[in-house]
Amino acid sequence: MSKKQKKLLYRIIISFVLFLGIITAEKVFSPHKFIILAAFLVPYFIAGYDVLRDCVKNIFRGKLFDETFLMTLATVGAFIIGEYPESVFVMLFYQVGELFQSVAVGKSRRSIKDLMELFPDEATVLRDGEESTVFPEEICEGDVLLVRPGEKIAVDGVITEGEASLDMKALTGESAPVEVKAGDSVKAGSINLTGVLTVRAEKEYSESTAAKILELVENSTLHKAKTEKFLTRFSKYYTPAVVILAVLVAVIPSLITGDWREWVYRALIFLVVSCPCALVISVPLSYFSGIGLSSKHGILIKGASYLETLEKADTFVFDKTGTLTTGRFRVSGISPVEGISESELLKITASAEYYSSHPLARGIIESAGEITPPEAVKESSGFGVEATVQGKKILAGSRRFLTENAVSVPDGKELRTAVYVASDGKFSGVISLQDTEKKGAEKAVSELKKMNIRNMVMLTGDNKAAAEITARRIGITQYEAGLLPTDKVEKVRELCEKREKNRSVIFVGDGINDAPVLALADVGIAMGGVGSDAAIEAADIVIMDDSIEKCSLAVKIAKMTGRKVRQNVFFALFVKFAVLLLSALGITNMWLGVIADVGVAVAAIINAVTHREIR
Repeated sequence: MSKKQKKLLYRIIISFVLFLGIITAEKVFSPHKFIILAAFLVPYFIAGYDVLRDCVKNIFRGKLFDETFLMTLATVGAFIIGEYPESVFVMLFYQVGELFQSVAVGKSRRSIKDLMELFPDEATVLRDGEESTVFPEEICEGDVLLVRPGEKIAVDGVITEGEASLDMKALTGESAPVEVKAGDSVKAGSINLTGVLTVRAEKEYSESTAAKILELVENSTLHKAKTEKFLTRFSKYYTPAVVILAVLVAVIPSLITGDWREWVYRALIFLVVSCPCALVISVPLSYFSGIGLSSKHGILIKGASYLETLEKADTFVFDKTGTLTTGRFRVSGISPVEGISESELLKITASAEYYSSHPLARGIIESAGEITPPEAVKESSGFGVEATVQGKKILAGSRRFLTENAVSVPDGKELRTAVYVASDGKFSGVISLQDTEKKGAEKAVSELKKMNIRNMVMLTGDNKAAAEITARRIGITQYEAGLLPTDKVEKVRELCEKREKNRSVIFVGDGINDAPVLALADVGIAMGGVGSDAAIEAADIVIMDDSIEKCSLAVKIAKMTGRKVRQNVFFALFVKFAVLLLSALGITNMWLGVIADVGVAVAAIINAVTHREIR
């Protein structure tokens, strides 16, 4: 508990003890009515002075009809008609509900506490061989940081010296430490568990991964769900309407029967029960709790509106490379011409590609084993390389690259995920490569199917054969191949136009090349890869550890949150309208009325913040 919460708890306990003492003394000594009134005012003011203060402030601010107004009106009215114990009890129980709400919100906030504490208060920078302690905001790009065990990394950078294990749970939701060494990239917010590291800063504090995550979390409350917006509008009309009804309940029957005390009492019960706390508190708290639970699993959701839309998902559209697959290629076939062995073709191609960073080149190099660097190399970005390997001129790249260099390539369908090779101007063969599916991709698709996601589509720029292999392996029947980025936009637009009412289209991409599609879909989910800037800015939901399986987890959390919201709304309205009717008929008293009001609020709050284990 915070100091403020403890203070409220002490006030409640003191007031309750005094309340019981006064009731006992009243029965034993039967003091004068004025003494009883003065005695009951003491626990009343101890418990509710802040409610009375806020009510007065809100009246002067023009916020007349809120829960503090209803509580003040009901309790002061109870004192006026002589129902002193009921008045104190209403205020006491109302404050118990407020305390419970505050503790529940604090519990929900703790689920994203790690995110809000990603940054260290200070960092150690090495300048001219000397250590100096600076604030993270003072770190410049190119500065060298010294990070000791137990310290947090202040900005994104590259390790220049040292080896260590990093705790990245606050970023990815994964508890297993990550081993890093010189040359590896590291992200702000990671905690060094072992070893001393020197890190060269690649970004300033404001541009680091953790800063963008903090901004995302802090702004998440700006994107309210439709249900939240409706309840905000509902409360503006509901509370004044209830006050008017309470006045009518007090006045009209009293004029007819002449029993003013009885009907004013019923009207006060009406006011107590009508307080919309259960709705106003529990619905936003349900969404906030859902966002907090998601962040605990490394899924960052930018607002309640996206959680609400995700619950209505009917179609999932996946990018292929980098989303369903790793983007790391492996050799799947070697087809040399006569006179050249498969091993020889692989070796000379790997040597020619030795300095290339192209994904296909890296796949060939990894498959070739030990290779000799080329004597000379010239790379045509996106097309291929020209290299001298053991005195021979080697060309390796696309079919077009070879034909433009006057190499005759045998007729046949061009393979997009393949490298065509020529030696000294003559075609030597082709090496086919295949992207590898991400671990858990098949399970993710299977889980989504179990949740009645009716349409699953894969979009890719790869050729049809490669797309078909990937789609078949992970269980997707609908796919479109050979697409340019603009084609993907059109395909997703078509799906959005065809969707049913109250259904949504979700696009899952890597967040780097798919920004237009992420923005176009009802909800864009990006594989963040621990901090892709484009992913964090373009997507509505970011999966920080690149795990495709968390798509289904996000949907589960969204559906669970939606169920809780509906349960709280229906339960609160049903109980309130039932007790309102009973109070108007004189069947209930104020004790039962306040228990019904605060009890409903407490039950709704418990429902909002408690979660069963989700996998």
